[in-house]
Amino acid sequence: MLTGVVMDKESFIRVWDPLVRVGHWLLVISFIIAYLSEDNFLSLHTWAGYSVTGIILTRIAWGFIGTRHARFSDFVYPLSTVVQFVKNTLILRAKRYIGHNPAGGLMILAMIASLLITNLSGMAVYGAAENAGPLAAWLGGSSHFLEEIFEGIHEFFANLTLLLVIVHVTGVVLESLIHRENLVRAMVTGYKSGKDDTSHLKRP
Repeated sequence: MLTGVVMDKESFIRVWDPLVRVGHWLLVISFIIAYLSEDNFLSLHTWAGYSVTGIILTRIAWGFIGTRHARFSDFVYPLSTVVQFVKNTLILRAKRYIGHNPAGGLMILAMIASLLITNLSGMAVYGAAENAGPLAAWLGGSSHFLEEIFEGIHEFFANLTLLLVIVHVTGVVLESLIHRENLVRAMVTGYKSGKDDTSHLKRP
């Protein structure tokens, strides 16, 4: 068991708290279920969507009151910093961050926004087409044209979220290779190396 002091002669520090880690993997599972069940399993799709909404709202709150690296103030950077980080990443010279890097921080904001729109539009579809859910009182009995608009928005942002996930995973793999650390494992254990060894990134 990690103590946050020494492991294999290397110092490790705790970065991701349990709420961040559990929320991350529950969100992964809930999104996959919601995405794959959209066409044939309405009840499962609906409850998976509610789960995503609850996780996202919790994460937003935790972004203001949570632990250091969970807070938005720790990983929201100016756009110029994000652009420079991406450029450095493409030439395999990106700076290592203990918490989320600038591109990762922007990706989190993008996924939160995309998921919220996906779920809100999904609730709109559910309310308009099925006269059910939290928006049924306002949208029940809506015209077929309005239903199609909501459905189009819902599908667009669901697919956009999937694209963001693919980009996110690609970034995680690339950064893991650049800095020689397993970021997926870090999101499971909560610990990352406290040793900022970037000697392999230095130009000869």
